[in-house]
Amino acid sequence: MSNIRVVIIEDHDLTRAGLEAALQRRARIEVVGGAGDGLRGLRLLETEKPDVAIVDIGLPDIDGIELVKRFQSGQAEDAPSSTKVLMLTMHKTQDSVLAAFAAGADSYCMKDIDMVRLEEAVIATHEGNPWIDPQIASIILQQVRQESETSKPQEANTIEIKGVSPEYEEIVEKAGLTEREIEILQLIVRGFSNAEVAEALYVTVGTIKTHVRHILNKLCVDDRTHAAVLALRAGIIE
Repeated sequence: MSNIRVVIIEDHDLTRAGLEAALQRRARIEVVGGAGDGLRGLRLLETEKPDVAIVDIGLPDIDGIELVKRFQSGQAEDAPSSTKVLMLTMHKTQDSVLAAFAAGADSYCMKDIDMVRLEEAVIATHEGNPWIDPQIASIILQQVRQESETSKPQEANTIEIKGVSPEYEEIVEKAGLTEREIEILQLIVRGFSNAEVAEALYVTVGTIKTHVRHILNKLCVDDRTHAAVLALRAGIIE
């Protein structure tokens, strides 16, 4: 099995060096380059064509969001890049989290993530399984629930997070969720507990727990929050 080729685009030299040193010790990962700003990072992606790019959202010159947008827009439609993007953010504010999510990267994590989880995130991202930090996922779902509870139009500065991502759509499609499982997933996004889902669908809590377990297994995620965010990005949430 070949190593996962990784580049790190992070403006803090010590942080970048620390990430590189830690990841190089992982058996399946090979760090093949690093950059301290967005423009050099963009050139690095184009020349190295890594399997996974770890991109800090808070870069000088162009930030991580703009970098991802430029990189994706520069790919030919008939030959898209195989590089996956894992976005890093250090802020837990709603605006920062939604900005990271709206960037269109493949996975998202907080900078305070431990190395075991970061390795897990890199491997999952490389294998085509979106990895979303629980802190980010929780804030995203909080925003979705707020939008579902009000009929007011979005303010001009609100970040739209409901756009369909074809890659996420394909993942959910391949998971083979049943109509009932999708219905349950929609209720989970709206903030329903298992008991509330059971009441809404006129079944027992035990039945809902079984469905939820099947949903998590099919989507290859660890919890309800990750499943709901994945479904959101796939565009199956009404």
